[in-house]
Amino acid sequence: MVIAGELHADEEALLLDDGSTQASLWGINLYPAEHGTRGWIEFDSMINVRPRQGNRTRSVDDPEIRQRITTIVDRLVTP
Repeated sequence: MVIAGELHADEEALLLDDGSTQASLWGINLYPAEHGTRGWIEFDSMINVRPRQGNRTRSVDDPEIRQRITTIVDRLVTP
């Protein structure tokens, strides 16, 4: 996980250079002041547009992937 990059694409490039696979990377925005609420994680990024993976929007459309992201972020981020 990378945070505080200027653009999601910059963070994506760092993770790809570090060995992550494109299919495993998703862009989100965090709002620490809202931790514990639904709005704390926003699933919105241009890097999420992936027609080949069935994701045609800037959001993360698959509820299972959203849940996995939420679990990982909750484990790694303490506001």
